[in-house]
Amino acid sequence: MLVSYKWLQEYVDLTGVSAKELAEKITRSGIEVDGVEQLSAGVKGVVVGHVLECEKHPEADKLNKCLVNIGEAEPVQIICGAPNVAKGQKVAVATVGAVLPGNFKIKKAKLRGEESNGMICSLQELGIEGKLVPKEFSEGIYVFPEETEVGANALNLLNLDDEVLELDLTPNRADALSMLGMAYETAAILNKEVKLPEITVDATSEKAADYISVKIDAPEDNPLYTAKVIKNVKIGPSPLWMQTRLMASGIRPHNNVVDITNYILLEYGQPLHAFDYDRFGSKEVVIRHAHEGEILKTLDDTERKLTADQLVITNGTISVALAGVMGGADSEVREDTTTILLESAYFTGGSIRSTSKYHGLRSEASSRYEKGVDPARVRPAAERAAQLMAELAGGEVLDGLIEADHLTIEPAIVSVSLEKINRVLGTDLSETEVVAIFERLKFDVTVEAGVFTVTAPTRRGDIKIEEDLLEEVARLYGYDNIPKTLPKGAATPGGLNPTQEKRRTTRAYLEGASLYQATTYSLTSEEKATSYAIEAREPVQLAMPMSEERSRLRVSIIPQLLEALSYNVARQHDSVALYEIGSVFLNEGKDVQPEEREHIAGAITGLWVENEWQGEKKPVDFYVVKGILEGLFDKLGVAEQIEWRAAEREGMHPGRTAEISLAGEVIGFAGQVHPNKQKDLDLKNTYVFEVKASPIFHVELPELQYTPIPRFPSISRDIALVTDKHVTAGSLEKIIKDAGGKLLTNVHMFDLYEGEHMEEGKKSIAFSLTYLDREKTLTDEEVVKAHEKVLAALKEKAGAELRG
Repeated sequence: MLVSYKWLQEYVDLTGVSAKELAEKITRSGIEVDGVEQLSAGVKGVVVGHVLECEKHPEADKLNKCLVNIGEAEPVQIICGAPNVAKGQKVAVATVGAVLPGNFKIKKAKLRGEESNGMICSLQELGIEGKLVPKEFSEGIYVFPEETEVGANALNLLNLDDEVLELDLTPNRADALSMLGMAYETAAILNKEVKLPEITVDATSEKAADYISVKIDAPEDNPLYTAKVIKNVKIGPSPLWMQTRLMASGIRPHNNVVDITNYILLEYGQPLHAFDYDRFGSKEVVIRHAHEGEILKTLDDTERKLTADQLVITNGTISVALAGVMGGADSEVREDTTTILLESAYFTGGSIRSTSKYHGLRSEASSRYEKGVDPARVRPAAERAAQLMAELAGGEVLDGLIEADHLTIEPAIVSVSLEKINRVLGTDLSETEVVAIFERLKFDVTVEAGVFTVTAPTRRGDIKIEEDLLEEVARLYGYDNIPKTLPKGAATPGGLNPTQEKRRTTRAYLEGASLYQATTYSLTSEEKATSYAIEAREPVQLAMPMSEERSRLRVSIIPQLLEALSYNVARQHDSVALYEIGSVFLNEGKDVQPEEREHIAGAITGLWVENEWQGEKKPVDFYVVKGILEGLFDKLGVAEQIEWRAAEREGMHPGRTAEISLAGEVIGFAGQVHPNKQKDLDLKNTYVFEVKASPIFHVELPELQYTPIPRFPSISRDIALVTDKHVTAGSLEKIIKDAGGKLLTNVHMFDLYEGEHMEEGKKSIAFSLTYLDREKTLTDEEVVKAHEKVLAALKEKAGAELRG
């Protein structure tokens, strides 16, 4: 919103307050002023000149030699290249010594042998944007009205001595999208009175009702529509003062009638539209929704195809305007227009916003309707416009305002207590001070038992709840006057929750183990979606997939990691180790949101260790993957609760795969990819793992306890056991720990032997056992007794014998 400082002075006394000071006060009260522009900054020496003679330059076809009276003793000769310069015109002349925008200084000059003592200026040369210049002067110099005084300051006449405040308004402050709205705001800030325009319309004896009627078929989108009729208007330029105010506000002047509607839009914030009554086509205005596919040619000469939810103004048969957005070309005001049908209406913001967005049309009118106009100004704006059309266009205003009214908007009534105002703002305001603030805002207020009941005017549609009143008190009292206080209450230090800490620990560990993090698609194909799942579920199918390759939500991360391995191997990266912590999606049934679970997965192919300087090369195998996971489980504190068990799974090598259980629940698996699958992907021996993250991350761990370094020596015993091949090392280790009692502190398997010198179907497994008593030195008798219990339990429960 651009606000003219000189125009604002008509409504509020700004004596002693400069434009910059006013901008500062407005900003401090809650509406940001982006800047203050002095329109004639640096420009001087421009006066009104009268062209006494004008003839072609003798040496140049496109130049004119003019004799111009600039209010001095003698007229001066000026060479002018403007195509529209002519004898008898009153024009803007930059005299010798004048300075134009860009620090362009005017000097005496000779053009093709003829002396030139000044410059006849266009509005663009005086600093006015070309898009704001009236079309008749857009390609040449500006011509003042005939009655303009010769020698007068042209900058003052063109309002270029004005200053313009540019407001950066938030959507809730639609009331400030008008000069009257800013007048109320400024008056409240300065504690001054508002001088509203006086509306006096001398109507004729003819009745407007004899010319037009109004009917609303869509009251939900247009609850109020009013119309006035003005006869015998004479279309022509609007007065200079009106043109300059429009240009200062960013609107291009057209003619007196159109300029008046734009002027009222800026003054009242109420959009108006003027129809040519004789081209309207009927004596009836009907507001309805458009027919689907209906065509309307708008003022920009574009034929627009309408939809059934868009509001249109019609003559009862065809649409003549896109309500609140743009008028129709067939009923626009033209040079031969003599009778005006003037529209002033209240359209709902949602309807206008939808229509404006659909057609890509955003106008000054639509932007105000979208944010909300004051319903109380619909009728006064129409009367004020009619008054100006009578004064400036010679019109005769017919008696009566024709309307259809379904409007039920009432002023908001909001209450707030003095105690809450002072408690929230940290102030010590009295009732009298708060009442004074509301009265400055022109809010009706009553006080009872310390509670203010405020009736907000309809122009302030942003006042709805008591917090809005708190804001009004705060900004008018002055944010700078509110005491500075430190916040009270317990501070909460930032940090990671336990799950986040464990996720970060997992990433750090796996990357420390030489795996690279990968991020793969959650969408996959139907075939891959069912592979390597820890829990078999029917995959979730997308309703509108991008392609068949991305048509299902994954239930395992491994297929995507294998794709990544294959991609890298195909590009001569033979050894690749990847991991991913990501989501899988488990089907919960039709029309039910799938369950999203976090998994940890990895895939390794090629060499695990390759130290060229030592000449060491170690291909990946099952024990590499198992060791990585055991290290991770130990890092997360769950290693003691993990069990490994040989298993067969689809897509995995039948003899090199194990399931992983936590507290009896299968949480994942690890092993080698099936050779056939490796061949399909053109991979060598490849090992993978995938485990559920949640069971690991959410295990309740005992508090860490300090264990002192033992003062007494420990005793170790190594045993080599002969067992059946199907007996696992894990089961033997469990038997040893259960039987060893409190003296057994550590069990470690260090050897496995199968082959020569072993009975068919047997194997040898060796363990190292450590015994320790932290209170005293162990005796041989105590160790022998505990060790014999272990051997007896091994023989009884697993049939294990000591190897001879």
